[in-house]
Amino acid sequence: MRSLLITLLPIGLAAATIGTAHAGVANSLVPHRAVYDLELENASERSGIESMSGRMVYEFNGSSCDGYTVGFRFVTRLDTGETVRLTDQQTTTYENLEEGTFRFLTKSYVNQKLDLEVRGSAKTDDAGISVDLTTPRPDKLVLEAAQFPTAQMVSLIENAKNGERFFQSQLFDGSDEGRKVMLTTSVVGAAKKPVDQNQELEVAGSLAKEPTWPVTIAYFDDTENDDGTPIYRISFKLYENGITRDLIMDYGEFALKGTLASLETFEGEGC
Repeated sequence: MRSLLITLLPIGLAAATIGTAHAGVANSLVPHRAVYDLELENASERSGIESMSGRMVYEFNGSSCDGYTVGFRFVTRLDTGETVRLTDQQTTTYENLEEGTFRFLTKSYVNQKLDLEVRGSAKTDDAGISVDLTTPRPDKLVLEAAQFPTAQMVSLIENAKNGERFFQSQLFDGSDEGRKVMLTTSVVGAAKKPVDQNQELEVAGSLAKEPTWPVTIAYFDDTENDDGTPIYRISFKLYENGITRDLIMDYGEFALKGTLASLETFEGEGC
């Protein structure tokens, strides 16, 4: 299962430096820690899933000049009726928008035992993305040009503010053992203010009355999906400062709903 909010997302930052307009959007991103309660939205008979629940924690810190760090933990409990499987994905990344560099470390546990560790770094250059992997096995790769996760978030917000409703981009986030670039297709609706109060808006605090863009992003791996169907889709409501709520993660045979359970914002480091 791939990670969620470190892949929130579309055009324009494949170069190693960040332009003035992008820097303005980047500076508006708010350091924060968001916790989401996960529950099964739906599941097909083929999935074999009887119940599924969990929690996701996403912590975002840094600045456009010093770089951004993301700490991400995604824990799920899956019950098939015959077995119970506990998965725990822990990811730490650092991304420097000005230098076009990205470092990543992911540890995946199954039933509290380490199943896979992926560690490496990447940099944008004229040839595309140069990837230096150290774990699970040392390797050096050159992949096609793509954005890193925070750069994509910046581009997503910029496109949304400019009224762009549909766009595609390439993403490298270190998943799939750091060996692949994903094609993403994003659809963004018009920004709207909430009409009715709900649990998430109570948690959102000062953001409760702020407008959000409804966003859906589909992730594709053309090397594996000949029929053109996405590997998965993510839908969410996005604030201009980069905070998200009302998540739906659709993996085809099942979907998870993520509800914002707690939100804490931090003072930015500034430049």
